[in-house]
Parts: sequence; C-alpha cells; structure tokens
Amino acid sequence: MSENWTGRTFEADLGRPGHGGFVVARHDGRVVFVRHGLPGERVRVRVTEDRGGSFARADAVEVLDPSPLRIDPLCPVSGPGGAGCCDFSHAALSLQREMKAEVVAEQLRRVAGIDRAVPVEELPGTGTGTGWRTRVRLAVDGDGRPGYHGYRSADIVTDLRCPQIVSSAYDGLDDHSWRPGSELQVVVDDDGARHVVEIAAPKMSRTGRASRGRRGATARRAAGSAPRRERVVSGSGRAVERVGGRRWELSATGFWQAHRSAAETYSTVVREWARPDPGAHVWDLYGGVGVFAAVVAGDVGPGGRIDSVEFSATAVRDGAAALADAPQVHFHAARVERAIAELAPNPQVVILDPPRSGAGKEVVAAVSAAGPQRIVHVGCDPASFARDLALYSGHGYHLDQVRAFDAFPLTHHVECLALLVRGDGSGG
Repeated sequence: MSENWTGRTFEADLGRPGHGGFVVARHDGRVVFVRHGLPGERVRVRVTEDRGGSFARADAVEVLDPSPLRIDPLCPVSGPGGAGCCDFSHAALSLQREMKAEVVAEQLRRVAGIDRAVPVEELPGTGTGTGWRTRVRLAVDGDGRPGYHGYRSADIVTDLRCPQIVSSAYDGLDDHSWRPGSELQVVVDDDGARHVVEIAAPKMSRTGRASRGRRGATARRAAGSAPRRERVVSGSGRAVERVGGRRWELSATGFWQAHRSAAETYSTVVREWARPDPGAHVWDLYGGVGVFAAVVAGDVGPGGRIDSVEFSATAVRDGAAALADAPQVHFHAARVERAIAELAPNPQVVILDPPRSGAGKEVVAAVSAAGPQRIVHVGCDPASFARDLALYSGHGYHLDQVRAFDAFPLTHHVECLALLVRGDGSGG
C-alpha cells in the first residue's frame, strides 16, 4: 500500500479541467485533482484527501505562476479549506465558460461517443457573475448558526458572504438562533419579496446515525428527501415567479431554477426544439410546476394533450393552479418510472428535465419505446447527461442539436439541453 499523502505539500503544474470543479495534475506517477487552481498554472498544493487509489485530492494553497485570467476571488468563503460553494470564483467568467465547455465536450466524447464542441453561453442577468441566484438552501450548525457546507465535508462555514445571491437575502439571519441540524430556504422571488423558511432536521434512522459506509449514506439520503416540517419565518412562503408572461405562485421550498433568467431561457429553447403540431400529444417528464408544459400548450392547442409527470404533489398542485386556463395540460403526481406506462401513448414530443443523476436506463428505454419524433432532454450534470445521450443512441435516436448554458456562475456546474431525433445519424 502506498504512503498516504494527506497533508503533504508539493509543487505541481496544472493541466486540463476535470468534471467536478478541479484541474488535473500529476505527481510521482499519480493523478491529483486540484481545486482553486487554473489550467497552465504552477502552484503549491496541499493534499486534502488520499484514499490510497490512483488519485488524490488537493487544494492550491499558493500560486507560483498564475494564469493571466486569474482574478481576485469573488467569493470570500470558498477558498482552500472553506465552503464548497464557488469552485471558480478565482477565474474570469470567460475562462470559467471555456473550462466548462471543455468538460462538456470531454464527457460527450468519452461517455457518449459524440465528438462535438459545445460553447457555454452566458445567461441574461449574469453581470459580473454575482447576484444571479434567486434561492439558496443553508445548513444550520450545532450552535444554531446558518451557513454553507464545506467541500466534501459535514462541517458548516457560518460566514454568510457567498455572492451568488444578493447580500440582502441574508439580512437578519445571523440574529436568530435556529434549530441545530435544520436548514433554511431563502428565496428572493420575481416580485422582489424575500421568503425564509426553516426546514426541520431530518429524522435519522439508527443506521443513518451510526454507519459511515454505503448503507449509512443511503439512509441519510432517504431521511433528507422525506417530508419535513416547515416553518415560515419571513415573507409568505409562497414565491411568485414568471415565464412568458404567465405567473406561478409556488412553495418557497419547491423547485425553481436558481438563476434568475434560466427558466425563461430554457423555455425558449424547449419550445423552439419541441415544435409540436396542433392537436399533438406531448409528455413532459419531471415537469415540476409545468413551466415547459406551459410554453408548448399554445402550440398543441385545445385539441392537443400534454401529460406532465412530477413526483412532488405540492409542485403538481401549484402547477395545476397556474395552468388552470390550459385544460390540455394534465398533471400526474407520481414517479416518472412508475407513471410512464400509464400515460396516453404515441407522444409526438417528449420533454425531460431529470434530476442531477439523470433519467437512466429504464426511463430512456420507455421514452424511446414510445417512439416520439423529437426528444428534448435537459441535464444539469455533464456526466449523467452524456450517459443518457448514449442510452438514446442505443435505441435509434441521434443528437440533432445541443446547447450549454452558464447557469451557475462561479461554480463548475453547467446546464445542457439536447434535441434528439429518430434516424441513423451517429450524433457526431
């Protein structure tokens, strides 16, 4: 067994960006994933994690030869040893997008066999890369103080200065003593109203409390996703959002795109690519409150049908209320993998916006078997997005168009949208 490098420091030359917010280096025959560095830099690193495999994780703690596109970090809490919020706070926005584009292209090539350059586009309202976020989920430490989780850590950084959301969103949060282990959902909605909701700590099973292995992690995830008591502390707890002139009022703890212009931008692309005929049938899977269903409802018209499937019953209620004037939209509160067999058959178009883990084999197979002319697939993780595209290829679909958006400035995250069509093309 090789020596454990944790805590070791050494100099390294940084190469290409990797998926996950790091830059790749090599030292003594091993790969080192370095955060807080940039391609082409020479840095001094400190190893933060070494589990004895072929790679280790490290932070760049001193920059010896900086990139010309390195800037003073915009986030004061995310540097070495800090919060896990802003991986790319130290890079110019142009370089952030180049790094994300390289990661997207590499995932498409390696995972899906698709050789295509995908530029990462700026979303309107991004500005300097700060203040773009409309909602944030904060953790609460054992002393009742809110903050952000450390990178790959249960530790909580209680310095509320991450600039992704406007600073006024944090007003007064430090003056309260919150329930230890709870979370705070903070939303600044489209009307400028602020909502703060305290979410009770998850009820953890004995396995979740005691086990540090896979079973324990599974138990903790299950507890975190189970319904929890909520207490509205500020605002009404009902956030107002708008897309395409339509108004939604939804639970502040429900899902809405984080970037202030993401929902509008994605909806424009989805409608352009979906192009359902009047009277057509559309599936809208992982549909949330029906944002994508709303933008294609006018295209299918009163003679068409849109089946929108969403697991959250609260989101379904909020979506049905917002789209009460669109009877062609039918909401289903169910898991997609269970509901899909019960949907009206033969959709002309299927729209999917799955969670970060992707749609997966079962859902992709069921969608493909339904035989839609077009599939519009949205993904917020390049790796799972590429895996899903590879699955579609195995069912006779090929990639017609793909776009990527810088929906999470200062971080390594990127949103990708794909249009897939039936045919013999390779997608390349």
